[in-house]
Amino acid sequence: MNKKAVKWSTRFLAAAMAAALVAGCSGGKPGAGGEAAKQPASSTPGLDISKKVELQLYMLGDPPKDLPVIEAKINELALKDLNATVKFNYISWTDNTTKYKLLLTSGQPIDLIYTANWFGYQQYAKKGAFQPLDELLPKYAPKLNDFVPKDMWNAAKIDGKIFTVPSTYKEYTTGGFIYRDDLREKFNLPKPESIATFEAYLDGIKKNVPDLFPLASGFNMRNYLELTIDPAGSFPYGMTAPYSKPRDMTALWGSPAHLEGLKVAKRWADKGFWSKNVLNEKELGNNLVINGKSAALFSHNPSMFNDMNTKTQSAHPDWKLAYSPFPFIKGYATPVTPIGNGFAIPKSSPNPERAIAFYEKLVTDKQYNQLTEYGIEGVNYTVENGYYKMIGDSKTNGFPREAMNGWSWRNPEYMLFDKGYDGVKEIFAQLDKIAKPDIYSGFAEDFTSYQAERAALEQVAKQYLAPLEMGLVDDVEGGLKLFMEKAKAAGLDKIQAEYKKQWLQYLDEAGIK
Repeated sequence: MNKKAVKWSTRFLAAAMAAALVAGCSGGKPGAGGEAAKQPASSTPGLDISKKVELQLYMLGDPPKDLPVIEAKINELALKDLNATVKFNYISWTDNTTKYKLLLTSGQPIDLIYTANWFGYQQYAKKGAFQPLDELLPKYAPKLNDFVPKDMWNAAKIDGKIFTVPSTYKEYTTGGFIYRDDLREKFNLPKPESIATFEAYLDGIKKNVPDLFPLASGFNMRNYLELTIDPAGSFPYGMTAPYSKPRDMTALWGSPAHLEGLKVAKRWADKGFWSKNVLNEKELGNNLVINGKSAALFSHNPSMFNDMNTKTQSAHPDWKLAYSPFPFIKGYATPVTPIGNGFAIPKSSPNPERAIAFYEKLVTDKQYNQLTEYGIEGVNYTVENGYYKMIGDSKTNGFPREAMNGWSWRNPEYMLFDKGYDGVKEIFAQLDKIAKPDIYSGFAEDFTSYQAERAALEQVAKQYLAPLEMGLVDDVEGGLKLFMEKAKAAGLDKIQAEYKKQWLQYLDEAGIK
């Protein structure tokens, strides 16, 4: 899933999205109207399908060109099975945090919506944005209820209740350097395996291919810190705690380590590694590399690397991408939490029973699942020797593999992989050997007591910190000092003190030392 590196702190913004939710969210109303259906009784006992409904489903990203074709096929199936049709809506990556918040706070009828721990799932659930699924699942989606392992259902619980259907596909979304290896070989550049060697690679690109921006989307402070101080998670509000000693939470913003990272960003910006207009860049970093405008990303996960590599090979057979996973540098990896991808039923859903029954079909029915993940066999893809093979290329094919961004309903039993994914599986196998538990994703912050302060801090960070992290401020030390003054005036000290208190309480309750 692509998240733009220009976002100064994904977790801070994701958590901020839940601020506007209030207790008065409209409740779901079962048995929504529609024209009378001349359909047989549902195969799911107790599910009333006497009235035809249209389900509204929202996910992140941008729709594939042939979405209408796939949607029509799905609706043929859903109309027969559930007397329902579905409208697949997309929340574009551009300003997705604001749009997502508005959808959940406006009361607009929405039946299913994407969730993720990195996109504020815990905060939204605590604020009452989603309907609990504990009673809906066994009654209206029994196959889905049994399909998802109990430990994954438990991982999805907030305050003892299930608010999202977690993804069951085990994967790693750990970071790594993605770079044009053909250019590295051509100009005899070092393989990026550290901050220093990555910088040397970017230097070489700048020198030898001056019309190419070496780095897409600019600096990524979160990934820089991952390789230098190794935090236990992507903490907001300038807080950090090492994975090895998670109770030792300290303030990162304003510290020598923070200043050093900002100086690296400034040095890279001065070298011209990215556009000076980076904060207003609309094109995704992935596409900047695929389309030949940039040579590297800092960073992305193994699956996204495979997706980029497949598209690059299709469009430019003479190019070669390579990947250096951060865990191989750090010495350990944490697998994706089950709530890294999921789908919830918003409070505003008028059709919660039909929604969960339809989602069961997406996950457990092979025809629904493969149609939405891969398109139409013989039109969008073929299966050769067990491998997925795209028909045409990424420009001519209107529905490439997983083009719908249906990461949440991946079913390991039905998944098709292109041959290039063998490399990703090899990486996953290596990461399995050095895997450690994710100790951060289970933490659900409650910002009620400092809601006003954090809203003010968000604006300060956008205005003063984001330019610093992209190396756009000439006086780094002066810029950091100004940011800290503004942040403290916004209530940073109060926020950090309360956040640390909650973090330590979570560690106590989870038995994490």
